Amino acid sequence: MTRSQFKEIFNKHFDEVRNYIYYRSGDTELATDIAQETFIKLWEKQFGIVDGKVKGLLFKIAGDLFISSYRKQKTAMNFKLNMKPEMAGVNPEEQFQFNELQEKYNVALSNLPEKQRIVFMMSRFEELKYREIAERLEISVKAVEKRMKKALEYLRLALNY
Repeated sequence: MTRSQFKEIFNKHFDEVRNYIYYRSGDTELATDIAQETFIKLWEKQFGIVDGKVKGLLFKIAGDLFISSYRKQKTAMNFKLNMKPEMAGVNPEEQFQFNELQEKYNVALSNLPEKQRIVFMMSRFEELKYREIAERLEISVKAVEKRMKKALEYLRLALNY
């Protein structure tokens, strides 16, 4: 697919894809982000485009990205809800220790070298597999493994574990 073909497809279908996701989510920012990601995937994969099938392919990609986004948000929300200690059963000393540990963790995470922090956050927060991280960062899986190992070692030392 040439740039001009891609540009034509983008101009013709972008609003339709964005509206489709907006109707499903009710969030304009999310709809725009997913629509853009849809066209990025189309460009990266260079699918064999058949004239009548482009719109269906775009909607399929967008729908899959929306579902993936929804699942990630749901997982993140469940994680956040389960991580908060219940105030009723926690004494002030335990709460203080928890807050102190959380502060240490945030400082340690911010002090991680950028390459290690990116890999760590993609793995832990976005729940991506090493292969997926390697593809996104355009590095080898071994490089991802090494960066993750170093990040975990650093955090273990910084948190005294």
